[in-house]
Amino acid sequence: MDQLDALPGVGPVLAQHIVDYRLQHGGFRSVGELRQVNGIGDRRFADLQSLVRL
Repeated sequence: MDQLDALPGVGPVLAQHIVDYRLQHGGFRSVGELRQVNGIGDRRFADLQSLVRL
């Protein structure tokens, strides 16, 4: 969770949404799948896309 909190625009609530999504869906298969997480819209996805590694 600490690594997620360090990303721009990701606070504790969004970090929890990301963790919950991973637990429910078995992890991410692509960076684009982040768009399915509650709270990640076009702008936040654009900010995060280049920072995320799978």
